[in-house]
Amino acid sequence: MLSDIEIASAATLRPIIPLAQEKLGIDAEALAPYGHTKAKVSLPYIRSVQDRPDGTLILMTAISPTPAGEGKTTTSVGLADALQRIGKKSMVALREPSMGPVFGMKGGAAGGGYAQVVPMTDINLHFTGDFAAIAAANNLLAALIDNHVHHGNALGIDPRTVAWKRVVDLNDRALRDIVVGLGGVANGFPREDGFDIVVASEVMAIFCLSESLADLKERLGDIVIGYNREKQPVTARELKAHGAMAVVLRDALAPNLVQTLEHTPAMIHGGPFANIAHGCNSVMATRTALKLADYVVTEAGFGADLGAEKFIDIKCRASGLRPSAVVVVATVRALKYHGGVKVPELTEENLDAVTAGAENLRRHLRNIRDVYGLPPVVAINRFPSDTDAEIELVKQLAAAEGVAAFPATHFSDGGAGAEDLARGVLAAIEADDSDGFSFVYDDEQSLAGKAEAVATRVYGASGVTWDAKAKRRLDRIEADGYGHLPICIAKTQYSFSTDPSLLGAPSGHVINVREVRLNAGAGFVVLVTGDVMTMPGLPKVPASDRIDLDEEGNIVGLS
Repeated sequence: MLSDIEIASAATLRPIIPLAQEKLGIDAEALAPYGHTKAKVSLPYIRSVQDRPDGTLILMTAISPTPAGEGKTTTSVGLADALQRIGKKSMVALREPSMGPVFGMKGGAAGGGYAQVVPMTDINLHFTGDFAAIAAANNLLAALIDNHVHHGNALGIDPRTVAWKRVVDLNDRALRDIVVGLGGVANGFPREDGFDIVVASEVMAIFCLSESLADLKERLGDIVIGYNREKQPVTARELKAHGAMAVVLRDALAPNLVQTLEHTPAMIHGGPFANIAHGCNSVMATRTALKLADYVVTEAGFGADLGAEKFIDIKCRASGLRPSAVVVVATVRALKYHGGVKVPELTEENLDAVTAGAENLRRHLRNIRDVYGLPPVVAINRFPSDTDAEIELVKQLAAAEGVAAFPATHFSDGGAGAEDLARGVLAAIEADDSDGFSFVYDDEQSLAGKAEAVATRVYGASGVTWDAKAKRRLDRIEADGYGHLPICIAKTQYSFSTDPSLLGAPSGHVINVREVRLNAGAGFVVLVTGDVMTMPGLPKVPASDRIDLDEEGNIVGLS
């Protein structure tokens, strides 16, 4: 079979303006084209459609990730294409990929096989420059902080408390902890600093949760960059930085419109990670898609314990959005991995391992149904090595939980391979007559109480412990008036616990919080657990090793 980039390169893309006019009713003057196959949808146009009724939102999530792969983005695209094929007006709303994973371990993130968004190389690399704008806005604030201290420090900022880091959209472990301001008086005051990856920046989270330019500017102003010598928070607004930051982000805030291989409209906008941020595409893109299509498929990063929980507790809480169904992607290979099978043996039939690994799937399904109050559907992303007996067993295991499971072959067959899944999702939405949607915790609970709720109700943990420094920071954040905010737990994506080697559905473990960060502008408090890094490193053999240009200037090796 052809590689992802070969399939994408061979595809015939429709010009984006006539596609938008035909499928979405968007006039040309409402679009700002970036070449012929991608465009930004103007903010005035977005405001003009806000009185339209919303379509139906479908959330795509997955079991806990494994090296075997699950294919959540691929399934999101396949489902949107399948809905279009069976006569529904559909769209898909996804995050933009970060170049860190593209050149690092994961590779591209525009779907796969015959279920991709295109132009694939553009989306995986610089796209429309959104991430560059987010990095520039973030680093402008960093420069203004050091400049303010250098020129007299009128706000009395204690440089030891400055928490605002610089960012770059690459994996670079050497930048995690650095010292800035060396070289003498002209270069400012030396202090410890560091870099995060762009997708971990609070500016990225703000960008994805903002609903207008005014909201964006207000949130940017609320950023707490550190404390003064009286131990009071200092904000970007006090530095008079938020207006200039909003200027840098103005054009980027408009969502990006592209298409799938089957010409289903797709909005790709924003890209926060789901283990260190809230892991969802922008509210503006999701809300706009719901005004333009009858069915919108959107994705939350990693498993349903991370991305889906944050989608519910952060994005839905902030925006009022509500999904009507949740699709959980599973593969036979991944279930066998959770059942104890090593990667080289995953292609061999093993019904016992499927049964054992289904404990992971079972907990995710129960969380979606019993904790989030939403109807789940299982998408079995079928691989060629899967046997009929294994597929049937997964269907039976899901049925035992009262959930329908549908094998799908969209990777090899495009939307045609996901039509049964599409009909199953529509049936689940039609059959659900409950109004049971719920958050994991209430706004009024303390931050520690919110952490306990997620740990015990979603992760199956016995409780939460706190490093002394983290608990002091938590208490300070509450004392400063931020205790009403939701929490964003940063933990490994590979396990319900903080230990990535604990597969399946571990119970009774303890979640230890080692660091607490206030993201006042984004509107949540980050609780860092385990060994999670906000600046990833490159693997021994990075994906960049195989990415190149051929003699005609075509990109090769991107997958």
